Amino acid sequence: MLLDTHVWVWAVGRDTRLGRRARRRLETASTRPGGLAIASVSIFEVAALQVAGRLRLARPVEQWIREAIERPALRVFDLDQTAAADAGLVPALELSDPIDRCLVAVARSQRRLLVTADRQILDYAARTRLVTVVDARH
Repeated sequence: MLLDTHVWVWAVGRDTRLGRRARRRLETASTRPGGLAIASVSIFEVAALQVAGRLRLARPVEQWIREAIERPALRVFDLDQTAAADAGLVPALELSDPIDRCLVAVARSQRRLLVTADRQILDYAARTRLVTVVDARH
């Protein structure tokens, strides 16, 4: 399972916005090495959101990221050439956020479910069937 950035933050912080079913799926996946994954662009996004004041963390962002990545079940996927090109082909009218386009592309290239509560991504997945998603709110 590939976690959208906000789902990664919610999971680390045990946020109640993460739905019961999604939490159970994440817990099950976390019992397997590499069962959970993030894209490297999520690391960028956490740092950028914290700097912009849109995300408050209990620890300095560098420490939070380091500790959140060190979890044994978590794998980090880079945005490789194929995924980068795929992300660029997603129309901005479909997904306005470039990071969202990158996350969709990484999920597709790694053949992972994308866990998200982002309405644009959920709607895009339903319309196109190009990426498999799980609604993190449920």
